[in-house]
Amino acid sequence: MILGTFIAALDSSIVNVAMPTVRGTLGASTSEITWMATAYMLANVVVMPSIAFLSSRFGRARYFFWSVVLFGIGSVMCGLARSLSFMIFSRVLQGIGGGALIPISQAIIRETFPPEEQGKAMDIFGMWGILGPASPTLGGWLTDTYSWPWIFYINVPAIIASMILIPIFIKDPPYLKRTKGYVDALGLVSMAIGLSCLQIMLEKGQEHNWFQSAFIVKLSLVSFFALAFFVWWELRVKEPAVNLRVLKNIHLATGTSISTFLGMGLFGSLFLLPLFVQEIRGYPVVDSGIAMLPRSLTMALTMPLAGRFYQKLGPRKMLLAGVGLCSVSFFFMARLTVETSVKDLFIPQLIQGLGFGIIFVSLSTAYLATVDEKDMNAATGLFNLVRTIFGSVGIALAATYLERATITARAVLAENLTITSPKTSIWLEKVTSGLTSQGIPESVAHQKALALLERLLTQQAAVIGYNYVFMLGVFLFAACIPLVFLFRSPKGEKEIRSLME
Repeated sequence: MILGTFIAALDSSIVNVAMPTVRGTLGASTSEITWMATAYMLANVVVMPSIAFLSSRFGRARYFFWSVVLFGIGSVMCGLARSLSFMIFSRVLQGIGGGALIPISQAIIRETFPPEEQGKAMDIFGMWGILGPASPTLGGWLTDTYSWPWIFYINVPAIIASMILIPIFIKDPPYLKRTKGYVDALGLVSMAIGLSCLQIMLEKGQEHNWFQSAFIVKLSLVSFFALAFFVWWELRVKEPAVNLRVLKNIHLATGTSISTFLGMGLFGSLFLLPLFVQEIRGYPVVDSGIAMLPRSLTMALTMPLAGRFYQKLGPRKMLLAGVGLCSVSFFFMARLTVETSVKDLFIPQLIQGLGFGIIFVSLSTAYLATVDEKDMNAATGLFNLVRTIFGSVGIALAATYLERATITARAVLAENLTITSPKTSIWLEKVTSGLTSQGIPESVAHQKALALLERLLTQQAAVIGYNYVFMLGVFLFAACIPLVFLFRSPKGEKEIRSLME
């Protein structure tokens, strides 16, 4: 299960750092190359809610095996791609295979370990899940040291090992009922259309200026009506392709709701921090990836401890601690300046790693605590779907609010930077005088001073924009605190499990 998690988590974001290099090889524009990431995520979100249906249709062990095979074929094809269309097709194959790996792994781990060991099992499992956030560092190193195809070829050893081990160790559970004949085609089609349009809208919204674009408006309308019909139909039909009724379980519904905040905060910060380090501080891609390692390493070290404490403290206390730490970390991140160094980011990232590590283990254990075994595949599929979609929402909102806050901050700052302002005049005179003393003609020196002032204005406005978005992260995690109290204590979980048995 860890091997499946390894390859799926690795490819969730490893390609992002290599996109500029891949773009040159494929001869694609900046907007076109982003389809590399969009195609993979699009296939992921379409597959995740269908996992229970496909498992019962083909057998879970068989479906898991062929998902790994399809992921491997897609990986090799991505490495061999020399045209954009072939790359996008290969990434879709990767996404169809990869979408099933983490949810099925979670379901099997939940079934394999007894309740008292599930916290420990999930912390070991979760340690490999952090490879998603850490993968840009590895991707940058592989691209610089070897070449970009190796960000895909690195999957091959794990895929071969999985193909050998899955038939030996993974068997279908006794409760799994194999279905033949009826297929909820209407539900599958409406879900695929709705989720596809939603994912494309989230990925391309900022690029097309959101609802100022007719393209985005059409996508949003199609997505809304298709998903509304999908929900109505799945709750009505006797044998739905996606069992939405499992959300009647309070633990699953609560965990899924909290995962929306987790996805937005995690992926939003993963988008913002490298951008700040590269654009404001001027670090190269590989170094900016290394600068983010403290959070990933802290998450890895936190998870084993979180698993042990979960059995003693229960979900409420653990989740409150994790949510509180994340809010504190975002508060510190909202105090950036143009001189903030990587060392200054160490403590906020350390706190954030602690928070995310605690939340991941606690949430992954708690949301399945009272789910019936026959609903396990549907539950893990829906949970991971929601987290993935709202990860895209977090990136989209972070990009939008960053741009808007930067524009607003620039306008406010520019009001005080007039030629008639005494402070501005004194600053320009000092800079012009300094440049003139270096042998630059006065007229040229004055223009250079104005250009420098313009650059400083843009930089300061951008920093204010980053701080604004990070402060929104504080309120984002604070908002999910009431949901934490809907989780029952471990004693309550045991009572519910005994009733189910």
